[in-house]
Amino acid sequence: MRIFVFGSSITSSYWNGAATYYRGIYKNLAALGHEVTFAEPDIYNRQQNRDLSEVEYARVIVYQTPRDIDELIGLASRDDLVIKHSGVGSDDELLERRVLDCRSPRTQVAFWDVDAPATLLRVEADLFDPFRDCIPSYDFVFTYGGGSEIVQRYRRLGARNCHPIYNALDPSTHHPEASDASLACDLVFVGNRLPDRERRVEQFFLRAAELAPEMSFILGGEGWGGKPLPSNVRWIGHVGTGLHNRINASARMVLNINRDSMADVGFSPPTRVFEAAGAGACLITDKWRGIEKFFDPEREILVAGDAEEIVALLRGKSATEAREIGNAMRVRALKEHTYAQRAAEVEKNLSDARADRHPSAVDLAVLDIAEKGICVQKDRESH
Repeated sequence: MRIFVFGSSITSSYWNGAATYYRGIYKNLAALGHEVTFAEPDIYNRQQNRDLSEVEYARVIVYQTPRDIDELIGLASRDDLVIKHSGVGSDDELLERRVLDCRSPRTQVAFWDVDAPATLLRVEADLFDPFRDCIPSYDFVFTYGGGSEIVQRYRRLGARNCHPIYNALDPSTHHPEASDASLACDLVFVGNRLPDRERRVEQFFLRAAELAPEMSFILGGEGWGGKPLPSNVRWIGHVGTGLHNRINASARMVLNINRDSMADVGFSPPTRVFEAAGAGACLITDKWRGIEKFFDPEREILVAGDAEEIVALLRGKSATEAREIGNAMRVRALKEHTYAQRAAEVEKNLSDARADRHPSAVDLAVLDIAEKGICVQKDRESH
């Protein structure tokens, strides 16, 4: 299958948390034999901050928006599946409409939402949101997470073939690595400063640092430069994906904090969870529904409801216990949560839908017999 994708960026993780997800999904779809073209706009200085110079599994097109969109739609319409991801970052509304022009007996179109809770909150609150009218026209809607609640909400808006495809682990990218003394700390958190994340970072991470002045904390990610921080918190700026293994291996524990929208809906483990799992790091996560679907609390992952509980875990778990939890999480991720498995889910969803759309020869024969039977019965009734 030839797949044409519109996404934020697969070459750069700069202000682009979806990069790891894109790489894992499309690398493994390519491994299944699919031909992938990934189109990303030249915005937000991402091309000047690439952390993936070569993408061997996909043809990458860097385009100028909106100037090149007409040409790209023409190219995409020749392929078998066209995917528009949410949050491309420029001219999203235009792309959401234009990719539907690619639909034909040969070409199907999918909307792949990497922030479904936020998208749905916006659309459900505005009856005139232009994306509302687009949803029923997509052949597929895939979501980054959210479980059955997100699927049901999308279906109420007319979506068909709606499936959550969760984040996962690419063991060739995220794996155990030697620790780095310059990055040693008791707790590390990596995440860009965003409006619906900042409050929770204050409540969980920065408050924990205040409660444990004897411990050391590292904060990674863009946008925190002007933020007042406790004296035991060190900000290290943007963290490229190539540094994630070393950071996860150097911290005694790693913290995950879901954004407001993801935490409220649940069933939305971000990429950071699986990156930590790949490194065999001991992860503390904030509480959200569905954690147990992915990892076993206390044995494979630690869960905290507030900063006080985070500090209790930091003080209560020995280094040996932390390593055991991290190793158990890695074993579980390798067994059940790899991007190879996620790509196989995508392929099965696509295949099942095609089978429904194009019945087999046997199905057509049965249908033909049934229709003839109905016609005979109707003919008898007319006499």
